[in-house]
Amino acid sequence: MRDKPAKDARRLIRTTTEAARKGSSVAPSAAKAPDSAALLHDIVRWLDDTKAEDIISIPLEGKSALGDFMVVASGRNDRHVGAIAEQLREKLKARGEARVRVEGLNACDWVLIDTGDVIVHVFRPEVREFYNLEKMWQAEIPPDASRGDSSQH
Repeated sequence: MRDKPAKDARRLIRTTTEAARKGSSVAPSAAKAPDSAALLHDIVRWLDDTKAEDIISIPLEGKSALGDFMVVASGRNDRHVGAIAEQLREKLKARGEARVRVEGLNACDWVLIDTGDVIVHVFRPEVREFYNLEKMWQAEIPPDASRGDSSQH
């Protein structure tokens, strides 16, 4: 049992290294939120195991209070999207994540899995391209946007 924290730390380091190699931006927020970073790592690994495609993780720190991370992935078709979402839900349940909410399983065009800390979107490729969540959430928030400068009205 004493080996578990060291094992989790090695896993987080490996995940951060893999994310950097793949061009993902897990590293900056991983040190600040170890529980959600470990959950993120598990989710990305499970998505990869289910053959999800184009997996991207987006840190939400400073952008939204919805969660710590957002993950966007694609399935090849609606059956694949549904299978990915169902398997992810089962893995999260087995991990002990009690408050997982799933939306969109009926149509399987876009399934949202909300764990509280990590929000996962699984799309069919055409739907993902249409909504383009990555572009919206990866954009930097201008520093002046939060002040509401009234001189421009």
